[in-house]
Amino acid sequence: MSGPLLAPAGPRRQRWLRITRGILGEFVLFVVLTALAPLLLLAACGVDFTLWLRRRKPWMAVRLLVLMWMCLFGELRGLVGVLRVWLLSGGPWSSDSPRRRQRTYRLQVAWASGHLAAVCRLCGVSFEVEGAELVGRGPLIIFARHASIVDNGLPARLISGAHGFDLRYVLKHELQMLPTLDLGARWVPTCFVERASNDPEREIARVASLAIGLDGERDGVLIFPEGTRYTAAKLAALKARSDIADPRLRASIERLQHTLPPRTGGPLALLAQAPQAAVLVCGHVGLDDFRDLREIWSGALIGTTVRVRFRRYERAELPQLREDLRTWLYECWQELDDWVAAQHAARAAGVAA
Repeated sequence: MSGPLLAPAGPRRQRWLRITRGILGEFVLFVVLTALAPLLLLAACGVDFTLWLRRRKPWMAVRLLVLMWMCLFGELRGLVGVLRVWLLSGGPWSSDSPRRRQRTYRLQVAWASGHLAAVCRLCGVSFEVEGAELVGRGPLIIFARHASIVDNGLPARLISGAHGFDLRYVLKHELQMLPTLDLGARWVPTCFVERASNDPEREIARVASLAIGLDGERDGVLIFPEGTRYTAAKLAALKARSDIADPRLRASIERLQHTLPPRTGGPLALLAQAPQAAVLVCGHVGLDDFRDLREIWSGALIGTTVRVRFRRYERAELPQLREDLRTWLYECWQELDDWVAAQHAARAAGVAA
């Protein structure tokens, strides 16, 4: 058993009220959606058929309705899984143990990859993975691109599921609104980060703590260095800012086209806490059309092939000094951005890059 379990922030009563509301909300919505499914599907078919006749638009109303039902079903199934882990670990006498952690990690993989699988089945999404053999052995610190509302399921499918890694996640604190995460993620090392915190050093220290005891061949920590989903508007807003004094950050922002500049505090803290861990960079192209409901509604994701690329860096390859590591991280992200740009160009030309 390794890695600390981070205690929830805020009053205990407030947290349990949030969990109760979340569970009731998901259950009620699932029941209502199931009960009204025949009428809702009929209406969705009418909308889709009309739009198909007018402009041959893919049938997205039906897909979105079914996807909503599948996601709610997946959430409720995840809650049943959390209950099962709790009961098998002793119920009211449940406490941290290697067995409870392993059960929770397995549930984590099934829950996260299950949501991604629902999207793939309904939209005909397939995957091409480059460098899967580079995942290899741990311990690993994983830097992943974030450009979609569903790409956080990629590590569960392609790293945990495919290679048996037990991943510790750095997640935004808003995801605590999902009761499955608010409950189950507390039983394995997970850090919910408040991105607009008044005490950023405290948040960075909490992120760094995930790398404590990161020494097993199947241990890994995953962080999304951009801190939020990429959009062209967010990148344009950064480029328009005049208050960025750091010349390296300013140069990085100016050169990027398809990613946001990495926030260096968390990643560098993880690297400092686990000097024995290799770095794995996960880039992907294809889920960019799944950033928000407007893009989902367009149907652009239908039949998409998602290209995923892994790059591995052994620690002997990386600089030793913190400032040099920071420069390396900017360069690493620029290289990823260049790859994303090449993939977009190839897709536009109708060829494989």
